[in-house]
Amino acid sequence: MAAPIRRIGVLTSGGDAPGLNAVIRAVVRSAEVDLGWAVFGIEHGFEGLIGRPRIRPLDSSAVSGLLPQGGTILGSTNKGHFSAMRVDGEWVRDPAPYKELAANTKRLGIDALVVIGGEGSQGIAAELARYGVRAVGVPKTIDNDLWGCDQTFGFDTALTVATEALDRLHTTAASHDRVMVLEVMGRDAGWIALHSGLGGGADVILIPEIPFTIEAVASAVTTREFRGSNFSIVVCAEGAVERGGGQLYQEATGTLGGVGAYVAGQVGKVTGKDARVVVLGHLQRGGQPTPFDRILATRFGAAAVRVLAEGQYGVVVVSRGLEIGTIPMQECAGKVRTVPLDYEMIRTARGIGIGFGDEEDEALLTPEPLA
Repeated sequence: MAAPIRRIGVLTSGGDAPGLNAVIRAVVRSAEVDLGWAVFGIEHGFEGLIGRPRIRPLDSSAVSGLLPQGGTILGSTNKGHFSAMRVDGEWVRDPAPYKELAANTKRLGIDALVVIGGEGSQGIAAELARYGVRAVGVPKTIDNDLWGCDQTFGFDTALTVATEALDRLHTTAASHDRVMVLEVMGRDAGWIALHSGLGGGADVILIPEIPFTIEAVASAVTTREFRGSNFSIVVCAEGAVERGGGQLYQEATGTLGGVGAYVAGQVGKVTGKDARVVVLGHLQRGGQPTPFDRILATRFGAAAVRVLAEGQYGVVVVSRGLEIGTIPMQECAGKVRTVPLDYEMIRTARGIGIGFGDEEDEALLTPEPLA
């Protein structure tokens, strides 16, 4: 029989997302008020349990006022010592940091962990089970691409920022007859681009799931011009790819990005129009979470504590429709929820005339001006 829980640790891992502090607050208050457990915040993700542990006690007074606050009071790192390595074509993990973390967890009297992170972080947490560490995951990604979860906190905030940017770009594009390209986050999934493009009135949406051609994007721009609209708005996910090509990376930093500048440059050459690019980047991660994200994050944090109290470990709390449920960590670790090609929102966008850069037949046609 598993030992009873009296002390738990909570950590944030991977990129920051609006709502992280709301999760921490909910975990602390649920554990303390409802169950009488002590909670310790682990600083800088899993790295906070390597070497000299960096932990601090958290109680209700320590998390007061966190609900609207962006970022994470615990700090966050990416995989660090826990990164998987490719050896002879297979991904392997060095067991040493896992063993050290497990030993430190036991020495500190931490009975279980609440791990707030994306698919990579949940993969690390799942691996920790092999070393006797009990953990429950809370999904975190503004890209909304965690497998098995309908919506993650942070996505609504990122969507709000991107949609407001599109609203602002409309006025300057219309004033100068320009093509404005907005590059948003989305490495392997185009949820932010799709939702903001539909909500912000984009004319073309480019997502990783649908390879595009410059000819099709340029055709959409010239079609609008023939019909009397001398400006166009293009929103593209950072992971969007041209047909036959691959994702673009910044030469100086090696980080993903640059497709927006490429699209603007090429479309400008083909159409002869002034084309500009705006890259939102980390603006989508920062600032206060929206009310929706605050509520969802609070529900996730409280659910994680309930799940631990019920004796469930090795699971991630997820949103399914209007309810919060759980799935095994292994089920979502290393997996990405991409936009289905037959997704209703894609059909809706196409139905109202939004292009996705794959309209080959249309690209070959010369649009006729409206009478």
